[in-house]
Amino acid sequence: MAESIDIYSDSFQLNTGPYGATLNFMLSPSTPPAPGKMPQSETLATIRMSLEHLKLMTFVLRRQIMNHEKQTAVNIQIPTQVLNSLSISIDDWESLWKLY
Repeated sequence: MAESIDIYSDSFQLNTGPYGATLNFMLSPSTPPAPGKMPQSETLATIRMSLEHLKLMTFVLRRQIMNHEKQTAVNIQIPTQVLNSLSISIDDWESLWKLY
C-alpha cells in the first residue's frame, strides 16, 4: 500500500471533464515574484476522481464546515477580494452557507 503524505496547500485548481475531475493542490512561493511576473505555484498533489465523488465530497465538506462554525460559534470569513478573484458574487457565496 502506498504511503500517505501530509502536506499544506494554500491554493488549488479544479478541472472537470465529461468523465471526471482533477484537483491540483499547490503551494505559493515563499518569495514574491519579480515585478510584472506571475507567481509560480508548486503543485504538491494531484487527485483525480469521478464527478459523483466530487459532488458527494463537496456536500460533506460544506456540512462539516457548517457544523464546525456552529459548534465553535465562529464564522469563518473570506475576504471579498478573494471572492472577486474567483468570480464568486456575494449573493452566491451567502446563499451557499444559508441553513435550509
